[in-house]
Amino acid sequence: MPNIVGLTLGGKEWTPEFVTAINQDDCIGCGRCFKVCPRDVLNLIERVSDDDDDDFDEEGGDNSVMTIKDAADCIGCGACNRVCPKKCYSYAPSEVLAAAA
Repeated sequence: MPNIVGLTLGGKEWTPEFVTAINQDDCIGCGRCFKVCPRDVLNLIERVSDDDDDDFDEEGGDNSVMTIKDAADCIGCGACNRVCPKKCYSYAPSEVLAAAA
Protein backbone atom coordinates (compact mmCIF):
# COMPACT_ATOMS: atom_id res chain seq x y z
CA MET A 1 0.00 0.00 0.00
CA PRO A 2 1.18 3.54 -0.64
CA ASN A 3 2.04 5.97 2.15
CA ILE A 4 -0.10 8.94 3.09
CA VAL A 5 0.95 11.94 1.00
CA GLY A 6 -0.24 15.50 1.40
CA LEU A 7 0.36 18.72 -0.45
CA THR A 8 1.95 21.88 0.85
CA LEU A 9 0.25 25.20 0.18
CA GLY A 10 2.64 25.60 -2.74
CA GLY A 11 1.50 22.28 -4.23
CA LYS A 12 4.59 20.21 -3.39
CA GLU A 13 4.07 16.65 -2.18
CA TRP A 14 4.84 16.01 1.46
CA THR A 15 4.92 12.65 3.27
CA PRO A 16 4.11 13.16 6.95
CA GLU A 17 5.95 10.97 9.43
CA PHE A 18 4.11 10.03 12.59
CA VAL A 19 5.58 9.51 16.06
CA THR A 20 6.28 5.85 16.77
CA ALA A 21 8.52 5.93 19.86
CA ILE A 22 10.31 8.10 22.40
CA ASN A 23 13.73 7.12 23.68
CA GLN A 24 13.07 7.40 27.40
CA ASP A 25 16.72 6.84 28.26
CA ASP A 26 17.57 10.13 26.50
CA CYS A 27 14.41 12.07 27.44
CA ILE A 28 15.04 14.70 30.13
CA GLY A 29 11.35 15.40 30.78
CA CYS A 30 11.60 19.09 29.94
CA GLY A 31 8.03 19.17 28.56
CA ARG A 32 8.82 21.30 25.50
CA CYS A 33 7.30 18.76 23.14
CA PHE A 34 4.22 18.42 25.34
CA LYS A 35 3.64 22.16 25.12
CA VAL A 36 3.90 22.37 21.31
CA CYS A 37 1.89 19.27 20.39
CA PRO A 38 -1.37 20.50 18.85
CA ARG A 39 -3.19 17.17 19.24
CA ASP A 40 -2.66 15.95 22.84
CA VAL A 41 -0.54 13.02 21.64
CA LEU A 42 1.95 13.13 24.52
CA ASN A 43 1.87 12.72 28.28
CA LEU A 44 4.48 13.78 30.83
CA ILE A 45 4.71 11.18 33.60
CA GLU A 46 6.93 10.49 36.59
CA ARG A 47 9.98 8.43 35.68
CA VAL A 48 10.06 5.03 37.31
CA SER A 49 13.35 4.35 39.08
CA ASP A 50 15.11 1.00 39.23
CA ASP A 51 16.16 0.29 42.81
CA ASP A 52 19.77 -0.22 41.75
CA ASP A 53 19.91 2.86 39.49
CA ASP A 54 22.44 5.11 41.22
CA ASP A 55 22.09 7.87 38.59
CA PHE A 56 18.38 8.44 39.24
CA ASP A 57 17.75 12.11 40.14
CA GLU A 58 21.43 12.58 40.80
CA GLU A 59 21.21 16.27 39.89
CA GLY A 60 18.03 16.89 41.86
CA GLY A 61 16.11 17.62 38.67
CA ASP A 62 12.60 16.79 37.60
CA ASN A 63 11.99 13.04 37.44
CA SER A 64 9.59 13.27 34.51
CA VAL A 65 9.68 11.52 31.17
CA MET A 66 7.55 11.89 28.06
CA THR A 67 5.34 9.06 26.82
CA ILE A 68 3.02 8.62 23.87
CA LYS A 69 -0.52 9.02 25.15
CA ASP A 70 -2.43 8.64 21.88
CA ALA A 71 -0.35 7.96 18.76
CA ALA A 72 -3.53 7.73 16.68
CA ASP A 73 -4.01 11.50 17.14
CA CYS A 74 -0.57 12.37 15.68
CA ILE A 75 -0.86 14.47 12.51
CA GLY A 76 2.81 14.12 11.52
CA CYS A 77 3.72 17.78 11.96
CA GLY A 78 7.08 17.02 13.65
CA ALA A 79 6.81 19.93 16.10
CA CYS A 80 7.81 17.66 18.99
CA ASN A 81 11.13 16.76 17.41
CA ARG A 82 11.93 20.34 16.42
CA VAL A 83 11.81 21.49 20.06
CA CYS A 84 13.35 18.37 21.64
CA PRO A 85 16.89 19.18 22.83
CA LYS A 86 17.79 15.46 22.93
CA LYS A 87 16.09 14.37 19.66
CA CYS A 88 14.39 11.46 21.44
CA TYR A 89 11.69 10.86 18.84
CA SER A 90 11.34 8.16 16.19
CA TYR A 91 8.96 8.59 13.27
CA ALA A 92 7.63 6.62 10.34
CA PRO A 93 5.29 7.31 7.44
CA SER A 94 1.91 5.64 7.53
CA GLU A 95 0.17 3.65 4.85
CA VAL A 96 -3.09 4.86 3.39
CA LEU A 97 -5.91 2.97 5.05
CA ALA A 98 -8.83 1.78 2.97
CA ALA A 99 -12.05 3.66 3.71
CA ALA A 100 -14.78 1.63 5.36
CA ALA A 101 -17.70 0.97 3.03
